[in-house]
Amino acid sequence: MTLLATIEASYYSGGKRSFYAKFILAAAIVLIALSAIQFSSLGTKAHPRQLVDFDDFYIVGQMVWHGDVDKAYLVHSIGEIPASPARGKTLLLWTYPPPFDVLVATFPLTSRWIAYCLFIVGSFAAYLAILRRLATESFVLALIVTFPVLVVEIRCGQNGFVTGALIGLTCLYLRRGSALAGVPLGLMAIKPHLAVAFAIYTLATRRWRTAVAACGTVAATAIVATLVLGIEVWAAFFHSIKQAGFFLAHGYYPLYRMVSFYAAARTLGLPASLAMFVQAVVAVAALTMVVAASRRFSLQQSLGLTAIASLLISPYAYDYDLPILGVGLALLLPDILQFGTAFERSLLYLSAFFACGFGLVAAVVLDPQGTKIMLDESMPVSLGGLALLCVFGLAWRILRRGQASTPQAQDATPAEIKTDSVFEVPSG
Repeated sequence: MTLLATIEASYYSGGKRSFYAKFILAAAIVLIALSAIQFSSLGTKAHPRQLVDFDDFYIVGQMVWHGDVDKAYLVHSIGEIPASPARGKTLLLWTYPPPFDVLVATFPLTSRWIAYCLFIVGSFAAYLAILRRLATESFVLALIVTFPVLVVEIRCGQNGFVTGALIGLTCLYLRRGSALAGVPLGLMAIKPHLAVAFAIYTLATRRWRTAVAACGTVAATAIVATLVLGIEVWAAFFHSIKQAGFFLAHGYYPLYRMVSFYAAARTLGLPASLAMFVQAVVAVAALTMVVAASRRFSLQQSLGLTAIASLLISPYAYDYDLPILGVGLALLLPDILQFGTAFERSLLYLSAFFACGFGLVAAVVLDPQGTKIMLDESMPVSLGGLALLCVFGLAWRILRRGQASTPQAQDATPAEIKTDSVFEVPSG
């Protein structure tokens, strides 16, 4: 049996699907347990534990309670923060919008490892539940080809499961024709650069009620953040955006972990201005394709393409943002399996797996100490974005072939779409 047939057995065979699902869940549980043990200790003074993303979340949460969260946007070294357990010159480049500060403020209400478990287990469970609703039979196949990003998320305690769940829920409600799609889309204010493609899709398809709901949600979260944190936090936040632009231009990030064309261009030796121009071209092309997909393909197909395109817009996109890729593939895999050739499917699966796993492998093999945060000759080349574009291009090509071989699909009206939201709103 070929590798392709083995992978796709998770779609066609209920027994294989169950086996792979149990294996992935068991692997995730083991990884979460090992990570929780890691978070239960900060190491010794002589051998401190290397801090990861969740540690930053926890530190900023403590700063909220200390009443000085605005300093998180201004301080360069974690060691300078009183609430920090860090030693040395590890950088904290905090650029999250204030509504996310309100979320992380809940983490210090318990110990670090318990907060980690609650956050990762809760967000992972929500992501899986929503992905299962979107994917049905292709659920496990989508998990297989994006498996490395599950490891990345659990390992560093990032918020990719949260954004993946929000984008997935947006797709669920859009598939139902419900204006409630604007609520999870508005909650993407915690990472607005990942919501641009869906904002354009909403406007292109003239879903005005969804747009209003999204704007209202953004306004509500901003008001809550202002009431909790104070108005001055916004000035600090906008200052941090300018600061992040400076750091990005000068390569003060682990660019090999990014999945943007900017990162690829910079690590290949292009100057910052030319790399940003390349990124802008890719972003404009991706958004143009989103508008075209909304008119050319079925609702489910256009949503899947929009989810993948959302990862091609910003220069600041990391491998831990790729649970959104799982959402896109979950929507597209039935058509990919039906209309794609064996070579196209193999290349698409390999590209998705590579995009999700390249940064992880590079970090473990080439940068185990996490020290390559400065662009120089030792920085590994960023290849995730190239693989991501390959996934998008192959998916588009396959859908076009399917469109040519079948009668033009018409989107179902909201009344004809089966209700499948995991957050059903009762009537009356």
